[in-house]
Formats: sequence, structure tokens, C-alpha cells
Amino acid sequence: MKSYKLLTIALLGTMAVGCNDLDTYPIGNNITTDQKEGVLKNDPDMAEAGVNGIATLFSVYGNSSGNPDAHYDIGYPGVMLATDSRGYDMVALNTGYNWYGSSTIWSDVTNTSSFTNLIWRTAYNQIFACNNVLSSISADTEDETLLYYRAQALAFRAFDYHVLAQYYQFTYLGSEDKRCVPVITEENALEAAASGLACSTVEEVYAQILSDLDEAINNLNATKHVRVGAKKFVSEATARGLRARVYLCMGKWQEAADDAEYAIANSGCTPYSIAEVSRPTFWDCNDSAWLWAVDVEESDRVVTTGICNWPSHMGTFTYGYAQVGSWRKISKALYDEIPDSDVRKGWFLNEEGVSANLTEAYQEYVDEAISEDVGKAYVQVKFAPYKDVLGQTTNANDIPLLRVEELYLILAEAQAMISPSTGAATLGDFVRAYRNPAYVNPTGTADDIRKAVYWQRRVELWGEGVSYFDIMRLKTGVDRRGAGFEPSLVFNIAPDDPVLLYHIPQGESNANKILGYTDVATPDPRPVADY
Repeated sequence: MKSYKLLTIALLGTMAVGCNDLDTYPIGNNITTDQKEGVLKNDPDMAEAGVNGIATLFSVYGNSSGNPDAHYDIGYPGVMLATDSRGYDMVALNTGYNWYGSSTIWSDVTNTSSFTNLIWRTAYNQIFACNNVLSSISADTEDETLLYYRAQALAFRAFDYHVLAQYYQFTYLGSEDKRCVPVITEENALEAAASGLACSTVEEVYAQILSDLDEAINNLNATKHVRVGAKKFVSEATARGLRARVYLCMGKWQEAADDAEYAIANSGCTPYSIAEVSRPTFWDCNDSAWLWAVDVEESDRVVTTGICNWPSHMGTFTYGYAQVGSWRKISKALYDEIPDSDVRKGWFLNEEGVSANLTEAYQEYVDEAISEDVGKAYVQVKFAPYKDVLGQTTNANDIPLLRVEELYLILAEAQAMISPSTGAATLGDFVRAYRNPAYVNPTGTADDIRKAVYWQRRVELWGEGVSYFDIMRLKTGVDRRGAGFEPSLVFNIAPDDPVLLYHIPQGESNANKILGYTDVATPDPRPVADY
């Protein structure tokens, strides 16, 4: 598996997926960074093409493995599925049709595993594309359109480094001085390609993340009249929402609350109503609740593969791998805790395989589709098929990266850590208005309210690729007892167990001789008695 360093050497003069225009004149001669900016000023569409290329890298088939038979390799949605599969709230059988089975059984962290390579290359390929755009647009440009596109590259890069930081080291608080990942920017990319680059500390990685988001937010604030574009691009509110996530990890409660509150007020987004989520949904980024998304087109290769895409692996109502046995289920323990008055109970089939959220046609579909040996109990029916077509074979669902509902939950948690009663009130108002009219505000200490918020996150954001971040951030460990896993997959993993961390890919260590990382084998978790 090629490392980022090797990729940088190979691709330094050319950027795939829409960014080639930033590196060559039409006649093919190489141009300097100063000349690139001149070209972009004359034709800002080139900058847009570069940023479109960055967004496209979220969902590219075969990009991390180069293997057309690697049906798990579907870009960032594959990362979402793999890491959700490691937790305790998403249950799936370890079958040959479950391409994320190695994550389910926790054999995916080694330095040669397909999934550490998927995470590493998905993030660093996008970082490389961001660096390419940033090297082409000066930070002091006065062209507002170029400032807007520079902001996009900064925000995307910050997102990628935050992803890497949370998978390759323990959470920020208490780990500030620990080894994390190399921070490669447009300033040191040549040095990294020529000589390699050592890992930065967690604190240094977060400093880069905040620097990127701060500049992106300032640029977006200064270019309000420039169109935001499709939801695959980042608005100022989106960037503030991403920074709120970062501040939450850092324990900067007031800053997280301020950013979340600003993003809620200025995004133009409103949470899904109870009526709107009383049926399968969450497939269209044009819905009012979405701030940012993987915006998938029917012509995208992940769609035209037929079965190598997120809906194939995740969908209950679509053609794909789920239909042949790799159904995704909610933890029985979590499902049993959801009150009957909460609309989200219907996002999953009950123990008899029925959901009040399904029409007769949808219910008949799952009754016929799910075999007896798999069992219908607790299968997710949260995500609708593309265009609400039952048995859909065009799997072009958009995939949420940030919804406004998460911002309310960030706000409630951050407020709770400052004033428990304020956080409890924010949480209660949100849940009663949008999910469960009978909800009663939690009481107790800041930690009590925080746990109540976390429970809401587990249900609200189920299947959206954030569960492992919360496991790491909140140091919950992974206790699968009572969830419904096969006996061999019932683990109880401590919050500080090294097996929680992905290992830096062997290809990176081999190529980057000054990485400063020594791989140490971690024992596989051992099953425990269930209850």
C-alpha cells in the first residue's frame, strides 16, 4: 500500500480528480505558484474545479486500495461504516457479505489492515488536494471568490486532520503531548516528499486544525455575497459547526457553545420535524436539516458499481449487500431504552420486526426481504431508499456530514459543562420539539446532563459515522453486553485499551523514515459473558 509520502512524490506535479488545471497551462507546461494565482484570477472557475475535486474525494471507489474487488473501499462513507461497526450500538452479522466484518470483530487496527489504509489514504488524499489548492491561492489575495475557495480547502483539511487525530490517538484532553500524525501543509509538502516528516503531537495537530478553521471562517465571513454553492461546500455556519466539534473535544465549553449557537442561528437550517422523521428519510442533502453532505450523483462511480456504495452496505430498502444478510441493527439494549413516545423508536424494527413508521408497502417489503436466520428484530429503517423507491437499484443517496440536530446537542453538552440546568433546558426543549413531546429534562450534575446528551447522540446520529468519535472523546470504552452481538463478538474494552487506536499503515512507516512511529502489536479483545 503506497504511503502518503510516496503519493506526494508521484503526484507532486499533477492533481487528479479535477485539480489538474491548477498545475499546468493548457499547453501542458508547468507553472509556478505565482502564475497559478494569476490564472485563477483570470478564471476563478479553475479554483471551483479544484475545490469540486476535493469534495469528490469524499466518495471515490477503489481510491485507497487500488483494488476493483475491494467493495469496502468507497471513500469516507466506508470509514463511517467501519468505525460505526467497531462500537456497541450497530450490530451486524460477521458474514462474507459484510465487508466491514473485520471492524466488527476488531481485527482492523493493525498496520497492514485494509481499514487503517482506508482511513489514512482517504484523509491524506484529500489533504493533498487541499494543499494543492491552497498553494495556488495566496492567503492575502483580495479576490473574494478566491478567498471563498481558499476557505473551502482550509475547512476540508481541518476536517481531515480532526478525523485522523481521533482515530490514531486518544482524545485531546490528557493526550496533548502524545504522538499523533504528520501535519503536512502547502508550506512543507516539498520537504515531506523529499525527506519525510515526523508525527506531530496531538496539541500540534489541533493547533493546525484551529488555525485552518479560523482562517476559513474569517474568509467566509468576508465573502458573504459569494454564493455558498451546493451542500458539498462549506458555509460559514458549517465551519463554525466543525469548530464547535473541535472545541468540544478540547474541553473549551464556552467556545463550543458560542460556535454551535452561531451555526444554528445562521445556517438557515431547521431540524427535521416529528412528522418528517415518522417515516424513513435521511437520503437528500437538500432537506432543511443538513448543513454539509457527501453530495452523490447518479453518474458517480460508487453508484454505477451497483453494490459498492454506502446504501448497498447500509440500506434496508435498496439493492445491495444488506439484502443478502449484512443487515444493520441497533443494539437491543439501546432500543429497549427508547421511550414509546419517541418517534425515533420507529427508526428500527421492534423485536417482532415491525415499525410504526412504515407504510404497509414498506412493512411488506422488510417482511419478505429479511430471512428467518438473520431475524428482523432491531433492523434499521431510519434511512430511506434513493428517491423513496422501494427496492431501489440506483444507490445515489446523499450522506450527512453535519446536521443541525447535532449542533443542538453540542450546544446542550457544552452549556451543561458550564451550567447543568442551562444545558438540561436546551436539551429538553430540543427533544420535546423535534423527537419526543413527553421528554422530561434531565437533572443532576454536569456529568449527568452530559450523559443524557450522549444518549440522545447515540439515538439521533445512529449510523452517521460519529459514534466512534464519541466513544473516544467521552472515554466510554466499548461494552457490547446486552446489545445482541454473536457470543464471540461480545467485548468489554476499557477506555484506555491500546486496541482502540488504529495503527499507522506499514507503507507509511516504511517510506517515511523520520516518522518517529514504532508499531507495537496489540492483543485482540477477548469475548466476555453476555447478559
